[in-house]
Amino acid sequence: MAAVLASPWTTWSIAGLATAGVIIRPFSWPEFVWAVAGAALLVGLRLLNPTDALAGVTKGTDVYLFLTGMMLLSELARQEGLFDWLAAAAAGMAKGSATRLFTLVFAVGTIVTVFLSNDATAVVLTPAVAAVAKAVQAKNPLPYLFICAFIANAASFVLPISNPANLVIYGSHMPPLLQWLPRYALPSALSILATYFVLRWTQIADLRKPVSADIDRPELSGAGRMAAAGIALTAIVLLVSSGFDIQLGLPTFLAGIGTAILVLIRSKCGVVNVMKNISWGVLPLVAGLFVLVEALQLTGVTQDLAFLLQDLVRRSATLAAWASGGLLAIACNLVNNLPVGLVSGRVVEMARVPDQVRSAVLIGVDLGPNLSVTGSLATILWLTALRREGYSVSAWTFLKLGVLVMPPALVLAIAGAFAFG
Repeated sequence: MAAVLASPWTTWSIAGLATAGVIIRPFSWPEFVWAVAGAALLVGLRLLNPTDALAGVTKGTDVYLFLTGMMLLSELARQEGLFDWLAAAAAGMAKGSATRLFTLVFAVGTIVTVFLSNDATAVVLTPAVAAVAKAVQAKNPLPYLFICAFIANAASFVLPISNPANLVIYGSHMPPLLQWLPRYALPSALSILATYFVLRWTQIADLRKPVSADIDRPELSGAGRMAAAGIALTAIVLLVSSGFDIQLGLPTFLAGIGTAILVLIRSKCGVVNVMKNISWGVLPLVAGLFVLVEALQLTGVTQDLAFLLQDLVRRSATLAAWASGGLLAIACNLVNNLPVGLVSGRVVEMARVPDQVRSAVLIGVDLGPNLSVTGSLATILWLTALRREGYSVSAWTFLKLGVLVMPPALVLAIAGAFAFG
C-alpha cells in the first residue's frame, strides 16, 4: 500500500481529481475548495512535504498581489458608479445598434487586455459590460459578456504584460519590447480578428435585435473619477514595470491600495463594504494550483517533457512548434493554463528551444484556454464576476462556443508566428 501511495501516478491522480473538481464544481462548491483539498491531500498522504507545499504557495506571491490590486480597483469602480457611467456612454455611442455595441465592447476589451492584462479584463470589464447590457435593455446579454472571456485570452500576447503567463514562459529571458512587438504583432492581429468574426457570427441572431439608445447618463462623482484615474494610472505603471523587467504584482497591489485610499477619502462607501464584496476565494484557488504544480514537478515530469521536446526539435522545429502549440492548447483546458504555463516555462527553458517553438508554446498557453470555462484563470475570474451579476454559463454552453471560436484563431496565430524570422 505504501508503494502505491508513493507512486507518481498517485500524485497525478490527485492533481487530476482536484482539477476536475475545479472544472465541474460538484455540489456547486466554489472552485478554490477543490484546489485546496487536492493540495491538502497531497500533504496529508506525505506525497508532498509541508516545506515544498509552502514553497509552491510562495511562488504565487506575485499573482496574489496582482489579483488583489485588480479586484480592489474593480470593486472601487463598481461602488463609485464608474461602470454605470461607462455603460451609459457606450449605449449612447451604439445608437440603438446591437452590432455596433458588440464591436465597441470588443474594441474596449482588446485595449483593456493589452494594457492591463487578461485577468483585469475579466475582473474590471465584465461588471462594466453587464451594466451596459442592462442599460440598453438587451434581451440576451451573453453575446456581450462572452466578449470579456474570449478577448481576455485572444489579445493576451500583444504585450508581455497582457498575460502573466508570458512572464512565466520567458522567465529571465524576456525579449525587449522592440523584439516582442514584431514577433507577436501578426499572431496577435490574426488571433483578435479571427475571434471577433467567429464570435460575432455565432451571436448574429441576438445582434439583429435592436437595443435601447435612450439612456440617461448619470453624473460621475469625484470619487468615481478618482477610481477611473487609478485604473488608468495602473496601466501606465504596468507598462513601465514591464519595460524595466519588474514583476507586476507589487506595483499593481500598491496602485490598488493608493487608489483605494484616495477614493475612500472622498467616498461614502466604507472600507468594510469594499472588502466584503471582493471575491477572495480566487486567492486560495491560485495557491492550491501552485501547490499541485509543485507536486507534479517533483515527480520529474518537467525533465521528461524537456527531453521529449528536445528530441522533437531535432527532428523538425516546425513540427515541434505546431505540436507544442496544439497540445498545450488542449492541455490548458484539461488542467488550467496557470499550472500548464508554469510547467511549460520550465520545460522550454530546460530544452533551450528555438524562438518559433517558444512562440508557439506561448500562443498555445495564452489562446488555447478559449475552449473551456476553466482553461485560464481569467475565464474563472470571468465566471466569478458573472455570478456576482446574477448570470451563469454552463461548461457545456461555453464549450459549444469555444470549439468554434478557439481553433481558427489558434491555427492562424501559430501560422503568423512563422512569418517572423
